[in-house]
Amino acid sequence: MSGRQLPVIFALGTTQTLAWASSYYLPAILADPIARDLGISSNWFFAAFSAALVISGLLGPRVGRQIDLIGGRPVLSGSNLIFAAGLALLGASTSGWMLGAAWFLLGIGMGTGLYDAAFGALGRIYGNDARRAITGITLIAGFASTVGWPLSSFGLEAIGWRATCYAWAVAHLLVGFPLNLLFLPRVTTAKRNEASTVKPHMPIDRTMILLSLAFAAAWTVTSAMAAHLPRIVEAFGATPAQAVFAGMMIGPAQVAARVLEAGTLGRFHPLFSTRLACITHPIGACIIGIFGGGAAAAFALLHGAGNGLLTIARGTLPLEIFGPENYGYRLGLLGAPSRVCQALAPLGFSLLIDPLGGAVLIVSSLLSLVAFGALLLLPRHATKDTVAEEAKS
Repeated sequence: MSGRQLPVIFALGTTQTLAWASSYYLPAILADPIARDLGISSNWFFAAFSAALVISGLLGPRVGRQIDLIGGRPVLSGSNLIFAAGLALLGASTSGWMLGAAWFLLGIGMGTGLYDAAFGALGRIYGNDARRAITGITLIAGFASTVGWPLSSFGLEAIGWRATCYAWAVAHLLVGFPLNLLFLPRVTTAKRNEASTVKPHMPIDRTMILLSLAFAAAWTVTSAMAAHLPRIVEAFGATPAQAVFAGMMIGPAQVAARVLEAGTLGRFHPLFSTRLACITHPIGACIIGIFGGGAAAAFALLHGAGNGLLTIARGTLPLEIFGPENYGYRLGLLGAPSRVCQALAPLGFSLLIDPLGGAVLIVSSLLSLVAFGALLLLPRHATKDTVAEEAKS
């Protein structure tokens, strides 16, 4: 990555860490105390959270189109204001309905401020050269749970969940908003006018369908494991301590895989690393299935490594195949099914774990293999040219 990219990468990496820590990773720490104090069930809280993920997915194409037209600066800095409003309302909630309204706002914030929007912004700025920048921000934001969970937990103990929500809101106003506003470049008027006169032509062709299927299946597994991995490995005989340790291994494994992507794997077509990302989970499932709960950490390391590569691939593979034109809009279209699947996966796998126990990894492995199979059906050296030829045929 060039020296000119570094300020943007550090700024976006920081704001992405903040955005993920204060939204997607918030329920793991605050769901139970909030539900208890409001007199509602945790299921109601997670239903509101799932609805927020659906909202973010449905907003994806529209948000991506706006980034294509006006750049990521106003969209991402605006997301910080929406996050702040949602978190402030969450902190002030006195009923389940206020909590639902808060997550409605947070869903809009996630739709305008998480990875898809950041990747779209980088594609708008750097075009075909955005791959290293995308890898760079995921390296930094890969620590979102590592930073966010302890901070939320500390806030819960020290100042309570309401003040913790307010503190995250203030962080968006004092840290996230200025960084996105100051470090993301403006889109020139000439480029904006040129883009706005052309209606994007986005055929839902074979390549788009296969990519959507691959990402939706793979992200279903990611979301399910994020919610249930400790419970699943305990079903294989892992002790609670081994289950906690396995969960702790996912973050470092993600970052290690992204370092590998930034170095060795970055020399290859991103289709290679995306396929690799889809087979690590089934390999890990085989290992824990053979060796039992004592192999929980090995399973978590392989699963986490696949997650790390998959996050980068979500931005780099469409860029490599389709190019930077209407990149944000395309990411939104590709990401919408994934977000909906992410929202439904925790509940769906929760219903499966009771009757299946550890055998639920058969289901998750089959989903990963569906993603791998969809990627195998793509051209071996998928490029903008092969996609254009396919569209003509």
